[in-house]
Amino acid sequence: MSDPAIQKKPTLKRVIIALVLGTGGGWAAQMLHLPLAWMIGAMLTVTVAATAGLPVAIHPLLRQIMVAVLGVLLGSSFSPELLDHLADWSMTLTALAAYCAIGGGLSYLYFRFVAKYDPVTAYFAGMPGGLTEMILVGSSLGGDARQISLTHASRILIVIMTLPFAFQILEGYEPAARPPPGPPLLELLGSDVAILVACGIVGFLCARALRIPAAGLVGPMALSAIAHLSGWTAAKPPFELIAAAQVVVGSAIGARFAGVSLALIRRALFYSLGGTAILVAVTLVFAFTLTLVTGIRPDALVLAFSPGGLAEMSLIALALSMDAAFVATHHIIRIFLIVVMAPMAFRLLNPNLKVTEKSGL
Repeated sequence: MSDPAIQKKPTLKRVIIALVLGTGGGWAAQMLHLPLAWMIGAMLTVTVAATAGLPVAIHPLLRQIMVAVLGVLLGSSFSPELLDHLADWSMTLTALAAYCAIGGGLSYLYFRFVAKYDPVTAYFAGMPGGLTEMILVGSSLGGDARQISLTHASRILIVIMTLPFAFQILEGYEPAARPPPGPPLLELLGSDVAILVACGIVGFLCARALRIPAAGLVGPMALSAIAHLSGWTAAKPPFELIAAAQVVVGSAIGARFAGVSLALIRRALFYSLGGTAILVAVTLVFAFTLTLVTGIRPDALVLAFSPGGLAEMSLIALALSMDAAFVATHHIIRIFLIVVMAPMAFRLLNPNLKVTEKSGL
């Protein structure tokens, strides 16, 4: 089932245009010392280009490769000392189930009765995570694939465009003062390069074979975490490759708006603002409540529970020098809960609902 709201056909011309624009936007954001510059700059530039009708797209294979790079980077955040903190996370990880149920339930009510989405579309558009999975499952049950994809893409766009700036204003974060996330390429040893590459390739293949959600990110991250926890390597991917990965991921988010009418985009953004506000409000309630109970920093909990993408929220954690392993682990559990439990809960709550598959066109 094709869905132009997800992405236009990724021809070489479209990919090159998107990458050139994304790189230019990332470079400009870097010069302006914006937070998460390469990804936000690329995302903003390509989003504007897509809505203006320019032919932009990112090939899924290229995005998959760069997401694997980010997975290896996130795995490098797992140090042996991390094992000492797992018990401290038990309460916050358990609270994710309640967060998903409350946030998803309130979002469903909003999209059903305020945005006037049909029941299936409202349910899967309101789930806090699992963009690709919610599009596939929701459309197979009769939901509007285009509305679901636009709503989730808009939510991620809004969260990524606001959270880093909010932390910069409220926390005094200075992007220019942060060290680069990885070493220069020429400083890496050949053995470290081999281990990091193996983590990316083998981790992805194993995760895909096991049908793990977000396999391109979770697999490389898990294997990289094992390698770093075991002391096989302490290396991180080079910052040049990390910047390129951010450009590709940011451009891919922006390219999701290619081929979609401005009226539909305005409607999706308008209602996504309300849906995102609901999820962010629930996030803040959980974050500050759990801070009182556990003593964990509220800013780390806000990122861990925020309704953004796993890769994107983890990158923000790295940019803010927070515990990226803590943030990534919570998002992995959230995605697992959403992907596994949301379809089951929908069928239980709607045993008599007759649905027919829609193309979303």
